[in-house]
Amino acid sequence: MAFIESIRLVLAKPHPAGKPFIYGGAGVAVAGGIAIGTSVFWLAAAFTAFCLFFFRDPDRVTPTRAGTLVAPADGRVVMVGPAAPPEELGLGPAPRWRVAIFLSVFDVHVNRSPFEGVVTRVAYRPGKFLNASLDKASTDNERNALALRLPGGQEIAVVQIAGLIARRILCDKREGDRLERGERFGMIRFGSRVDLYLPEGVRPLVAEHQIMVGGETVIAVMDTTETAPPVLKTDTGF
Repeated sequence: MAFIESIRLVLAKPHPAGKPFIYGGAGVAVAGGIAIGTSVFWLAAAFTAFCLFFFRDPDRVTPTRAGTLVAPADGRVVMVGPAAPPEELGLGPAPRWRVAIFLSVFDVHVNRSPFEGVVTRVAYRPGKFLNASLDKASTDNERNALALRLPGGQEIAVVQIAGLIARRILCDKREGDRLERGERFGMIRFGSRVDLYLPEGVRPLVAEHQIMVGGETVIAVMDTTETAPPVLKTDTGF
């Protein structure tokens, strides 16, 4: 059963953003193979196969339990700790819990909403292309930040951060749009990071090095009474 699920993941339909790369690679493979020779065909075919894999967009089963915030992206948690949301979102300077997820080129790169709510702010900021797993990537790298107001009035932030080889952040939502929990809102090409800033007072239930499945893995529960693991000690009150 696990093998079948793995095959379904690899063969999932591509995200629309990948179609120009896939069709372009296939076209070069056919035209180049006819006009030039087999070496061009195989190079273009390999590129097309990589794009089919990279841009895969599998369906996900999002938890329906009230209050659950889910992972906005696939990947590995590289940081869990307090940090102030990007200032361009206008959410204030107070630190809140941040969960940073690093996406390698082998992860699904489609980004999903952690919770249902209304987009109150979308802010793009140009920047560098440092290794996205570094802490300073959150401030120095190119990024696109979204603020989302939840039905209960709480606010969260989701930040798409470019990495070493990522050169394009895609976000198809605008201010005033409504997102459902687990709904797709964009993606990043090709290797990147997504940071989730939880509502004030909400603690994460995940730890560093944990693997996330976008739209499925529960990162926090807003109405939980569970105690999060002591991942750090600071003088900020966290």
